[in-house]
Amino acid sequence: MGEFFIYSFFFGMLGFLFPVFVYLDGYADTSENKLWFSLSVYKFFKVFGGYAQIKKEGLVFHITDKKAIILPYAEMTDTRKKFELTQGFQLYRYHQTVETGIVEKSYSVLVAAALQSLGGQIFSVLQTKHPFLSLKNNTLLSEEKGVKLTVHAVTVFNGLVLSIAFGKKILEVIINWIRTRKSTAFWKKRRNS
Repeated sequence: MGEFFIYSFFFGMLGFLFPVFVYLDGYADTSENKLWFSLSVYKFFKVFGGYAQIKKEGLVFHITDKKAIILPYAEMTDTRKKFELTQGFQLYRYHQTVETGIVEKSYSVLVAAALQSLGGQIFSVLQTKHPFLSLKNNTLLSEEKGVKLTVHAVTVFNGLVLSIAFGKKILEVIINWIRTRKSTAFWKKRRNS
């Protein structure tokens, strides 16, 4: 019976420290004003996907055929604070392909070369700071109008990092609740006296 607890503790800790890979695939097309995206775990288990559009009300995320979420432009600065949980995720791979659809223009080759050179410079700086990253940048010329961007990114995390991030968020909520409770109690005492 004691061996069962030892083995379960060992495998539980191993699972807690085992890396989890999250895949993000995206495709943006400026001519259609859409960004398709897919988020999956270990590339086989799809978490969710859909597409986003830029509208005058804000960013519209179409998760299913009947469900859409609108993110107004005014609330975009506040949403960054809600996703502080993603700080525990480490970028492992980032591959991008940019298609420029200005082949008929004479400066199209210069634009493609500038995009390729800029991406190469940024990726070389990132590669020196983080040598484990897999970074690729491609630029293509196409005959269709508009700019298309294809992105494949992989991030990695484990249960320990995720539990620390959740614990931090829970502590922040508790501290804010205590502060608001104390401040309201102080004002109630002051109002009564």
